[in-house]
Amino acid sequence: MERGLHERDRVGVQDFVLLEDFTNENAFVDNLRKRFRENLIYTYIGQVLISVNPYKNLPIYNDENIQFYQKRNFFEAAPHIFALADTAYRSLTEENRDQCILISGESGAGKTEASKKVLQFIAAATGHKKEVETVNDKLIGSNPVLEAFGNAKTNRNDNSSRFGKYMDIQFNYQGDPVGGNILNYLLEKSRVVHQTSGERNFHIFYQLLAGSDDETLRKLFLKRNLDTYYYLSSGTRGVIDSIDDINQFKEVLEALKTVEVTQSEQDDLFAIVASVLHMGNVGFTEEEGIAKILKPASVDAIASLLGCDVNELAKAFTHRTIDAHGDVVITPFNRELAIYARDALAKAVYDRLFTWLVSRLNKSLQPADPRRNVIMGILDIYGFEIFTKNSFEQFCINFCNEKLQQLFIELTLKAEQEEYLREGITWENVHYFNNKVICDLIEEKHKGIISLLDEECLRPGDPTDLSFLEKLNCSLNNHPHYISHMKADIQTQKIMGRDEFRLVHYAGDVTYNVRGFLEKNNDLLFRDLREVMSHTKNSITKAVFDVKDLTSKKRPETAITQFKNSLNNLMEILMGKEPSYIRCIKPNDFKMANQFNEKIVLHQVKYLGLIENLRVRRAGFAYRRPYEQFLQRYKALCPLTWPRYAGPAKEGVQALVCHLGYDCDDYKMGNTKLFIRFPKTLFDTEDAFQLKKHDIAAIIQSKWKCILQRRKYLQMRKAAIVLQKYIRRWLAKREAERRRKAAITIRRFIKGFITRNGPPNEENVAFIELAKSQWLIRLSKNLPVGVMNNTWPSCPYACQEASALLFEIYKKWKARQYRLSLSREEIAHFKLKILSQELFKGKKKSYAKSLGPRFLEDRLGAEHKALRQTFITNILPRGENIKYATPVVKYDRHGYKPRERVLILTEEAVYILDSLKTFKLKHRLPYKSIEELVVTGESDNLLIVRIPPELKKDKVIKDDACVKFGGKTEKGDLILEVPHLIEALTKAIDITKNPKILNIVNNESVSHKLVSGKEAQIEITTGTTPAISKNRQSGHLLVVASP
Repeated sequence: MERGLHERDRVGVQDFVLLEDFTNENAFVDNLRKRFRENLIYTYIGQVLISVNPYKNLPIYNDENIQFYQKRNFFEAAPHIFALADTAYRSLTEENRDQCILISGESGAGKTEASKKVLQFIAAATGHKKEVETVNDKLIGSNPVLEAFGNAKTNRNDNSSRFGKYMDIQFNYQGDPVGGNILNYLLEKSRVVHQTSGERNFHIFYQLLAGSDDETLRKLFLKRNLDTYYYLSSGTRGVIDSIDDINQFKEVLEALKTVEVTQSEQDDLFAIVASVLHMGNVGFTEEEGIAKILKPASVDAIASLLGCDVNELAKAFTHRTIDAHGDVVITPFNRELAIYARDALAKAVYDRLFTWLVSRLNKSLQPADPRRNVIMGILDIYGFEIFTKNSFEQFCINFCNEKLQQLFIELTLKAEQEEYLREGITWENVHYFNNKVICDLIEEKHKGIISLLDEECLRPGDPTDLSFLEKLNCSLNNHPHYISHMKADIQTQKIMGRDEFRLVHYAGDVTYNVRGFLEKNNDLLFRDLREVMSHTKNSITKAVFDVKDLTSKKRPETAITQFKNSLNNLMEILMGKEPSYIRCIKPNDFKMANQFNEKIVLHQVKYLGLIENLRVRRAGFAYRRPYEQFLQRYKALCPLTWPRYAGPAKEGVQALVCHLGYDCDDYKMGNTKLFIRFPKTLFDTEDAFQLKKHDIAAIIQSKWKCILQRRKYLQMRKAAIVLQKYIRRWLAKREAERRRKAAITIRRFIKGFITRNGPPNEENVAFIELAKSQWLIRLSKNLPVGVMNNTWPSCPYACQEASALLFEIYKKWKARQYRLSLSREEIAHFKLKILSQELFKGKKKSYAKSLGPRFLEDRLGAEHKALRQTFITNILPRGENIKYATPVVKYDRHGYKPRERVLILTEEAVYILDSLKTFKLKHRLPYKSIEELVVTGESDNLLIVRIPPELKKDKVIKDDACVKFGGKTEKGDLILEVPHLIEALTKAIDITKNPKILNIVNNESVSHKLVSGKEAQIEITTGTTPAISKNRQSGHLLVVASP
C-alpha cells in the first residue's frame, strides 16, 4: 500500500491510514507539510484525495504520467489526481455504475485546476477515434469559455470561479465520451457593476479590450484604455502579471470554434459584452427630482450593438411604466433609481448571456445517440468564503458548501456507520459533527433564514434590510448557531455592526452584513427595460428576454429560492452516483509558492472533516460488496466455486476467501455483504482474478485450437500421402536443373577468362562485364587524392579506353573542385603565376626557381616601414597606391658604381628611391614613358629600363594643393639588379597590361644608352658565382649568371 514507507520521516506517508498518531491534528498537518516541502501535493485518506495547491507548475501532468496511472491499482503508485480519475473511470466502464467526483475546498485551493486535470486524464485515457476526439475537444474547450465569462481575480485567487459548475460526461458501452451536460449555479452578477478593492471584473471584459484587433474595437465602439469604463474602475486597474489577457482571448476564440459557436453568434456575444461596458458609462444627473442622461453617446452605442430603438432605451433608463388595473402611468426616475435600473439591466443582461452560453455549450455537447449512457459528473463549485465584509453572495456560497458538507457526511461518515450496523459488523463508533442543524437553520420551511428572507421580500409595505434583520433576531435568537448583535458577548459586539448577524458554520464563524439582501434577492428588473431587450435584433438578447415573460402575471421566484431549488436538485443527482472526493487545501493566503502556513491549513483540515474521515477509515473497512456480486466476479479463483456454486452465495464467498488465504482480521462477513478491511487485500484478489482470466482464456483457446488442429491434421495427412511422391519428384528435377545450369555457368566463366583479352563474344561478355564492375569498385576505393597526383590504378585490358576517359574527367573534376575552393586572394595570386608562366617559361632560366615561392606585394624590411609612410605622405600623388615595393641595386651609367635603391610600383609610374636618405626620390618613370624592359635569358637578375632621351628626370615640386614633378633630362637607360626579378616584372606587366614592353634577349652582350644618345655594352656570361661588376679590362659591365 505504501511504496515510500521507508522515507516517511522525510516525506511523510502517502496515505493517512498509515499515520501512527492518526487522531492528532498537528501530526496530520505535519504530514501535509513534509510532503508539500518535497512538492508531493497529493495524499490519500483511503480513497479520498487531498490536494494542496502548490501555486506553481509541477511536471507531473504530462502524457507519460497519464500512461503510468492508466489501469493501475489505486494504491500501487504515489497518490495522484490521475489515480483517482482512473479508478472512477474504470468503475464506470467495468461495473457500469454512474460516478461523480466532488471537488471541494476554500476559494483559491485549486478546485478549478483539479477539474481540468480530471478532464485531461479522461481525454487521454479514452479512445482516439475522430468522434471521440471531437467530444474530448469540446469538453476541454468549454473550460476557457466558462472561465472567461464566469471567473475573475479576487484577493485570494487570480482565477476564482464566481459561479458553480456541475459537468456530466456521458460514456457509451465502450467507455468513450459521447456527450455532456453542464449545470451552472449562482453567477456572481453583482461583480459586473462593482468590485472590491484589489479585485477585477470578469476576465472576458479585459480579454476583449486587450486581445481584439483595432477594427473589432471600432465596430464595438470600444477603446483599449481600461479607465474609460466605469464598470472596470472600482477594482484593480492595469495589467496583472499572472494573467495574460491577450493569449487567453485567443484561447477563448479557438474554444468557441471548437464548441461550434458560429461566427454570427460570436459577433452577437461580444456585442453584448461591449454593451455592458457601455451601460456602465451611462451617467445621470438630476433636475427637479427627475433623472437626465449625461452621455447619450453610450446609449447610442448600446442601441446600435443590441439592435434596439435608442429612444425607447433612453426612456426605459429614466422612466417606469406602471399598469394599475388598466390605467397606464409613466413615472420618472430620480438619479438614484436610474442608476439602480442601469445596473440591474447590466447584471440581468450578463447573467442571461452566461445562461445562454451554458445552454449553447450543452447543445454542442449533446450525444448523437439518445440512448441511456453511463455518466461521470464533476462538481467544481465555489469554496467556502469568509471576507472582511460578507454579503448576500457569500451567504449563498457558504450555504452551498454546508449542503455539500452534509452530502459528504451522509455519503461517507454517517452512511458508513449505518451500513456497518445494518450488516451486523461490530466496530468502534466515530463521533462527528453533523451540520444538518446548520442546513436546517438556513433552509427549513417557514423557520429558516431563506423563508424569512422571502417572506420579508414579499410582504406588503416598505420592507428593508434592517427589518429583515430584526425578523431574524426575533425568530432565531435562541438558535445555537445564530448570533445577533444583541446576543453576542461584549468582545464580539465591538467588532460586529448592528446591521450584521453571524452564523456558526462548520468551517468557522461568518459575519454577514444584511445591506443589499432584499435587493439582491428580489433581483428586480423593470418591465420597460425587459420589453426593450425583448425587441432587440441581437439574436441572443432576443432569445433570453422572451416576450412571453412580459405577459406572465406569476411573480418570479426569488434569487435565493431558485438557488435553493437548484442545490436540492444537485444533491439528488449526486446521491444517485458513486462519489469520489478531492479535498483541496490552500497552503497560505498570499498565493505564494513554497509557503506553508500551518494555522491556515489546520483550519481547513478541521472544517473539511478530514480527521473524522480518517478515524472512520482506520476503524472500518475500505471495501464492501454484496455476496452475489463478489462471488460472480471472483468465483474462478476457487475450484469449489468454479464454474458454478450450487449453495447460498454467502457460503460460496466464505469458501472463496478461505481458499485465497484471507486472515480473520482482513475481512468480516456481514448479513448481505462481504467487508474487506484493507484495499491491498482486494487488489491482490483482483490481480489474481486478472491472471486467472488469462488462464481460463488459455484453456478455452487450447481446447478449441486442438479440435481445429486435429481436423487440419487429418486432412493434411491424407493429402500428404498423395503429394509426397509428386513433391519428391519435383524436388529431384529441380536439383538436376540447378546443377545443369551451374555447370553451364562455370564453363562459360572459364572460357571467358581464357578469352578475356580478345574481342567481345558470347563466351567472354559475361566475364568482361564482371571484370568491369569489379574494376569500378576497386577504382572507387583507390582514387588519387591530390590535384597534382597523377597516379591511377591499373585496369583490365577491356577497361583501358574507359580508364583513360575516366582519368581525364576525374582530373578535370578535381581541378574544378580545387578551383572552387580558392579564395579571391589565391585566385589573384594564381593569375600572376599564370602571367609569369606566359612571360618567362622557356625564355628565362631562373623561371623554374620562381614557381615555388609566393609572390609578395612588399619586399621591404622593417627598417623601411617608417620611410615608406614618409614616401606616401610627401611624395606619392593623391589617388595613387603602392602595388609593389622591393629593394634593388642601381648601377651608374658611367663607372657602374652600385647604389642601393628602393623600387616602388604604383598604378601610374615606377619610383626609384634612395633607401639610405629617407626615401629621397631619384626617378619617377610613368609607364607610358618606358620604351622597353630588357632582361637576359640567363638566371641573372639584371633589368635594363629603356627611357627616351628627351624624358625629364622627375623631382618633387610642392605647392599648396598637390605634389608635382619636374626636373632635368634623364642621363640614359636605368640599370638595375632586382632580387626577385620575375616577381617584379610580372607585377609590372600585370599593372600596365602591356606584355610587349618586356624584351628577353639571349645575346652575349646587351647595349644600354647613355646621355646624348651614346651606347655602352653589358657583357653576359655564366659562372659558378653569380655577380654583377665592372670588367676592368674592357670597362664594360660584366654580368655573371649561374649555369
